[in-house]
Amino acid sequence: MHIMKKIFTLLLLIIAFNQSKSQTFIQVFNNILYYDGYAARVDSPAPPAGIIRHRNDLYARKLTASELASIGTTLHMKVTVGSSCDNYDRIGNVNMALVSKDSSTYNPSAVPRIEIGRYITPFMNKNVNPKTVPYDYDIDNIALLLKDTGITNNFDIWIELELFGVPYAANTQVAGCAGRNDVFYGSLMFTTNTATPVQHNNLLIPLSMKNNLNNYQISATDTLGMTTRKLTFNVPENLTDASFFFITSNHGSNSGGEEYNRRYHYIYVDDSLKLTYKPGRTSCEPFRVYNSQANGIYGSAPRTNAQWQSFSNWCPGDVIDNRRIMLGAVTAGTHSFRINVPDAVFVDAQGYFPFSVYFQGKTSGTIDPTEPIDTTTNPTDTSSEIKIYPNPARDHINIVAKDATALRLINIVGQTIYINNNPTTQTQIFTEKLSPGTYILQIVVKGKLINKKIIISD
Repeated sequence: MHIMKKIFTLLLLIIAFNQSKSQTFIQVFNNILYYDGYAARVDSPAPPAGIIRHRNDLYARKLTASELASIGTTLHMKVTVGSSCDNYDRIGNVNMALVSKDSSTYNPSAVPRIEIGRYITPFMNKNVNPKTVPYDYDIDNIALLLKDTGITNNFDIWIELELFGVPYAANTQVAGCAGRNDVFYGSLMFTTNTATPVQHNNLLIPLSMKNNLNNYQISATDTLGMTTRKLTFNVPENLTDASFFFITSNHGSNSGGEEYNRRYHYIYVDDSLKLTYKPGRTSCEPFRVYNSQANGIYGSAPRTNAQWQSFSNWCPGDVIDNRRIMLGAVTAGTHSFRINVPDAVFVDAQGYFPFSVYFQGKTSGTIDPTEPIDTTTNPTDTSSEIKIYPNPARDHINIVAKDATALRLINIVGQTIYINNNPTTQTQIFTEKLSPGTYILQIVVKGKLINKKIIISD
């Protein structure tokens, strides 16, 4: 029996070793230090080489060509937060930014971004173990985007690790924090399986990036007095396997605030109810171990499930859920996503729900950027001849469409980069400043929207 046990243990070690060999680890950030989120940006000491400190709470790093090439069909993300001089629960998140090729920096508010993970820090005392907390996410859908040359030919991919903190309470409550302005350490690692060939058929449309949702600010709701937001967007061509990915969390720590009340959230797609949920875990007890500072919500003794559910929307030390609505096939045209939280109160006009959502799907066919596309005829309106040439294009494209009333050119993430509401029979669009890749040309002919694939070559 003892020999059999040794053999079994050896087999497990061999399996684990082989599995580790088939995985690739990408260390995006390693123990970077965050500073007071309300203070002016700290410029010294500088962040590690290749990393940008946009703000005290926001770092970014561009994924290299070799890192992108190593991505397979799976993607696991681990965020690790280490304690310093902030001893309260704070919100943090991971974002993916699509930045113009070969840029050395960028303005986060001026580029397409999606949130791919959100978390809440525990109440940590840097002098008490454990001094780190892990957050894990499976984000296989992001692997598809990182492998798509339609995206990577147009954009560099930057990963952002965001973590807001302030040191003011810890300056007096935590030994060794007097006079300090550093708040947390942060690390991020991707794990992926064996590298796979590039993709060509993904569509990504960012819709909301941590925009506030409440019922008392006209900028944060569609209707004052209601907590609701409807996002309308256009899908340029028929899709397969489309989904919405979204994140919400309730904030408002004032007495009776939204942080302490679980409300039903209703999600509608094209005005049809698709999902109903209440944020919050059954219990926060699994995360008690990370809350080493006594000023937190955990108290000195375990709470029952009912007690946790009576007041807690989240568990300090836990992730906030990435939610997904799988739609299957989606037809080209106008679609909408709507969130409604009808019971939200926002006592004293305080609190908000940071709300992120993006739409992702696969086009009905694989696009090969090196293969010419036949777009000389109009498949939906034979009475109007449409000619587009050259395609692929380099410096310009010509559009011949005698009955066209509008033209629009859209990139792979749904941004409009050219619009003409008064085209002539023959219109020329100069493309020499566009990045190589796949674009959608939308043509309105006799009230019908026609979509054409355009390839911009090197």
